[in-house]
Parts: sequence; C-alpha cells; structure tokens
Amino acid sequence: MAVGGGEDKRMAYRENVCFTSGEDRVSAWLYRPPGKSAAPLLVMAHGLAGVRTMRLDSYAERFCAAGYACLVFDYRNFGDSEGRPRQVLDIGMQLADWAAAVAYAHTLDGVDHGRISLWGTSFSGGHVIATAARVPGISAVVAQCPFTDGIASARTLRPLVTARITALAVRDLVAAWMGRSPVMVPVVGRPDEVALMNAPDAYPGFMRLVPEGVTVPNEVAARLGITILAYRPGRLAAKVTCPILFCVCEADSVAPANPTLRYAAKAPRGEVKMYPEGHFAIYVDDAFERVVADQIAFLDKHVKPGGG
Repeated sequence: MAVGGGEDKRMAYRENVCFTSGEDRVSAWLYRPPGKSAAPLLVMAHGLAGVRTMRLDSYAERFCAAGYACLVFDYRNFGDSEGRPRQVLDIGMQLADWAAAVAYAHTLDGVDHGRISLWGTSFSGGHVIATAARVPGISAVVAQCPFTDGIASARTLRPLVTARITALAVRDLVAAWMGRSPVMVPVVGRPDEVALMNAPDAYPGFMRLVPEGVTVPNEVAARLGITILAYRPGRLAAKVTCPILFCVCEADSVAPANPTLRYAAKAPRGEVKMYPEGHFAIYVDDAFERVVADQIAFLDKHVKPGGG
C-alpha cells in the first residue's frame, strides 16, 4: 500500500504484518521509507484504549517521509490484535507487547537494527519510558504527553467519580476471579460522568481522533481503575540512558505536566519541549505540525547517521 510522503512527494509503503506476544498474534503496520539503505526504525503504539487507526498513521507517514521505518502495533485485547477478554488493559501484558515488538523489529530486513527507537503517547508515553529502562539497545525515545504517574492522574478526577470507579474495579476483579465477563468502565466521558478521563476536553478530544466510519469501543475492564494507581513509569526515567524527548502539554488535563517535568529532569539525556495545548489537542491541526517537526529534529540529531 502506498501512502503519501512529505513535501517532496516521495512515496512510502505500508504493509500489514504481525508478530507474536505471549500466545497471541499482534497486528501491526510496517512503514518503509524510499531508498535501498537500511533505515532506522520507530516502534509505535497508542495510549489508553487507543488503537493505531486513531491518527498514528498520520505520525508514521511523517516519520517515514523523513527516512524512518515505523512499526505501529495494536496491543493484545485491542484493535486488530488477538487476545481475550477484549478491552482488558493489563499493564504487564502491554509492556510485554512492547518488548515483543522490539524483538520483532530486530528480525526485519531493510532495518538498521542498531538504530531502533520508541515512540509513545499518553499511556504509551509511560510505556516507552519503562521499556527503554528495561530493554537494552534502544537508540532514542519520544514520549508525547506521557502518562508518568498513576496517582497524579487519578487526582484529576473528583472523589465521587474515583469512588464509583473503585467500586466497579472491585466488581471486575471479583468477576475475573470467578471466570465471568469483565465489568467495563468508560474510557472517556463528559465532566462528572463516571469515566477514567472526564475533563472537559476528554470526550470530544478522544472522539476527534477516531476516523469517520470507524468504531473504537469507549470502554475498558474496570480493574484498571485500581491497578493504574501503582503504575508510575516516570520513576524509571532516571534509568533511561539513551536520548529521550518529553513532549509536555502545559494544559494537560489527564497527565499533569509538573510530575512529568520532575521525572524528565532526572533522565540522564532527557530533553523537554513544552506546548500550550491540552492533552488531546496535540494530535491535530497546528499543534500536530509543531510537535512532529520537533520530534523529527530530535530523531535526526540522535538517531540518523552523523547525528549527535
């Protein structure tokens, strides 16, 4: 499949590929830039309950036009990947999917296996920090509006909403123990609705990322409402030895900026770019153009041959 390139109208090519994580097939897109030389590669995945069709193709096309191969995957239990029960977000499983994706990238022809980097956004912005701290050989990391601290994000919700999510989470954990279907909670909702994200920009911002004619379930198994509290991947930033770019939204209503900035300051080779937008606005319009340009400049500096 041919996709449009950058201003020079070069053509990049995308193919459907898959790899195994655990016992399940993980579906992915592989973008290859023009040219015959081995290309550096970005491993990419979306945030909380997000799937690759929610504008990750727009990012990958831009990176590919700049000379980067991209492996863009859906987590197990989500999107086009296998895994059941559906919509169950297990943090350990998702981190295993990242490790499996990196391992698969190392088997690909036409890829510079010494220049494999990670790109994550929102919840996966935390995953790429954790993965780079644990998986050797990562060249660089881009963490866009990253989720870095479960407690900080939980504090963005009102206490009554938190209490109701906790009750659903307990019911879901009991259901899992008894072998029953998961108890679900909405991913995004309007203010005061029971949802994992209910800031004023959450529902319209999330839905704006869903392509017309595509259905993305707005729910996950409620157990995440408890397990997410212990997930603080920002603490691992100090162990990320490769260059890492934190793209931080000043008005982030989901992943507060201040904890991320504190963690970023501890990354040995950390860089920070600030944006005045909110958590969901960074994916579209002029904000998207600015953040992608900054990310490509960072990658060109640290990953391309002859860079820093």
